[in-house]
Amino acid sequence: MRRTRWLAALALAAAHATAAGQGAPIANPAIDAAAHLRVAAEATRHREARRVAEDAFIRMSREPGTVILDARSRERYDELHVRGAVNLPFPDITAESLGGLVPDKGTRILIYCNNNFAHAPGPFPAKLPSASLNLSTFAALYDYGYRNVYELGPLLDARTTRISFAGTRTVAARAR
Repeated sequence: MRRTRWLAALALAAAHATAAGQGAPIANPAIDAAAHLRVAAEATRHREARRVAEDAFIRMSREPGTVILDARSRERYDELHVRGAVNLPFPDITAESLGGLVPDKGTRILIYCNNNFAHAPGPFPAKLPSASLNLSTFAALYDYGYRNVYELGPLLDARTTRISFAGTRTVAARAR
């Protein structure tokens, strides 16, 4: 709670910061840093109970009505992705794009990212842990009202995971 207040205070200070010595705050009603930090903190608390192990991810992915969402770039997705996943690159996530892909906000959505798979740097290049795509994707989905979201939790070896892949890279190629 203390950290959340600190982050909110930091965002508020940033929102009131002056522009490069110009002396006046730069207003933009389409950007709200304080709300972003508040939602990110709420989503982080919600996320903790929704990180799943490999077996649970596989089981859940096979259940009817579940959507597996890959928010990586189209290029990385085409190269290798979890079989059955749909691609919606993170920069393209909007209320409209999500509504078209997952109209029912109660639908179960499974997410994964680069930082879930080791030994496949082409399709799954590692990001800094604090910049993991899972974090921003989960927070964005939460902000748009999707609460039935689950995240693949562990770092898995892409060569040996039981999760099935599809894409232009074959299973044999990824084992090299």
